[in-house]
Amino acid sequence: MKNMLLMSGSKYKNTEYLIHCIPWLKTFLSDYKGKKIAFLPYAGVRRSYDEYEQTVQNVLSDLDMEIISVHRATKHTDIIEQADVIAIGGGNTFCLLKQMYENNVLECIRQKVENGTPYFGWSAGANVAGNSIMTTNDMPITYPPSFQALNLFPHQINPHFISGKMQGHNGESREERLSEFLIVNPNSLVYALPEGTALQIQDTQATVLGETAILQFSKDMQLNTFEPQSTFTY
Repeated sequence: MKNMLLMSGSKYKNTEYLIHCIPWLKTFLSDYKGKKIAFLPYAGVRRSYDEYEQTVQNVLSDLDMEIISVHRATKHTDIIEQADVIAIGGGNTFCLLKQMYENNVLECIRQKVENGTPYFGWSAGANVAGNSIMTTNDMPITYPPSFQALNLFPHQINPHFISGKMQGHNGESREERLSEFLIVNPNSLVYALPEGTALQIQDTQATVLGETAILQFSKDMQLNTFEPQSTFTY
């Protein structure tokens, strides 16, 4: 049974890094105290892997778990295979997926999560849990060999979703960008996660966490809304 926590981002309103996620993570990982988390830092561009690992270790110290970045091993899959939980941090989704391909970790992660290993990720780390990264908000600053991602959640995810246009912004809104995606990919479903929200997934059931509804867009931008604390089959 798949057991995943897919979080829109690392911050919400005025909270510090990952603070709003800690209550969710404590519940999600309540049976894993003292266990090992394999952390993938690949999305971090403006900090080193060492720095990213240290930041996550410090912020999540109350979980009472060992957090070790996969870059500590020559073969990154070694740490993933030995871990009890898998975590993927946010940053640039293109960098993340490129490194996942280059280090041959996708199939290893996919198999472990399909067999019940808990997975949590935020921002880019939530994005790659979906079918592809084609609904990321990031700039393609590097080239992964494919846009196909883990497909553990077999639909598209759009983290950091903000409806409408900011004042003074003359580019496309998020809805307009997602509309373009659905014109080209009319059979897809896109789950838009506003800031401060998450999907907690158990097998084929998803529960909405946070204070805001999660939106599902389909062909012609048909909209379904999933309210906080609601559970649905995806």
